[in-house]
Amino acid sequence: MFEEEIIPLPTDVFRLISDLINDYCGIYFDLSSKYIVERRLNRRLKVNHMRDFREYYRLLMYDRKRNEELQNIIDILTVNETYFFREQNQLSAFSEEIFPELLVKNRNKKRINIWSAGCSTGEEPYTIAMLIIEKGCPADWDINIIGSDISQRVLRIAREGIYKKNSFRATNQYFIKKYFHEQQSGDQKISDKVKELVNFNYLNLLDPFKVRLLGEMDVIFCRNVLIYFSQTARKKVIENFFEILSEGGHLLLGHTESLINISTAFTLKHLKHDMVYQKPERPLNKSMLEKGNII
Repeated sequence: MFEEEIIPLPTDVFRLISDLINDYCGIYFDLSSKYIVERRLNRRLKVNHMRDFREYYRLLMYDRKRNEELQNIIDILTVNETYFFREQNQLSAFSEEIFPELLVKNRNKKRINIWSAGCSTGEEPYTIAMLIIEKGCPADWDINIIGSDISQRVLRIAREGIYKKNSFRATNQYFIKKYFHEQQSGDQKISDKVKELVNFNYLNLLDPFKVRLLGEMDVIFCRNVLIYFSQTARKKVIENFFEILSEGGHLLLGHTESLINISTAFTLKHLKHDMVYQKPERPLNKSMLEKGNII
């Protein structure tokens, strides 16, 4: 068999397409990724009956279906490697320290909002939901967990909630037996008890308007997502996070990520199991205290 012909991606066009993707969603591909982009996007050239990448770039810039095609690119190029109970120390910090603190802090409104940003196929928000159930949250509380991603493909998998063996590489059998139902295929389906705590939405992290529509968040998980972003995009995303986090709210990044050279707005909080970022609480205004406006 002959290998299928690959249409070459000129370096100058690669940079134009890379910049376009970066402006669209923050994901950045440097020159070392050119071969991967070339191979994967060749499929899109054939689907769109394009002769070369210059013609394809014009489609991405000016065609009426450009947004649809950009979405196809994201689905093809993004890596969605995740699994249940990833980074256990951080999850222990959430379940044993952050969540109990929220039960005290939010005891009047009886509502907790948690966002899993860049949730991929859903393992992270479902893990959060299982941990909350295990902690025994009061039945009259409103627990709202949002999982978001820019890839519609992975969101479809997350909403279906059926997972293969690879997703359970760090999962104790206790959780599999309690919160999953084995399918005839051998795959595992998440239980409705967990599923009802989580809502999945398509969301571009660079879109401040859509981010604000989520409302105020108590905790934001954005783990192993920013490593794929340009420095400029990281700063924009962190600014968006800071705006919607409640005072004292927590931001949990991946262990290889930090806010160094990105933002000084957050404080680094040392917990028993891990370190996380926290949005500072505003100090009480002395004049307001004197007027009796703050108790």
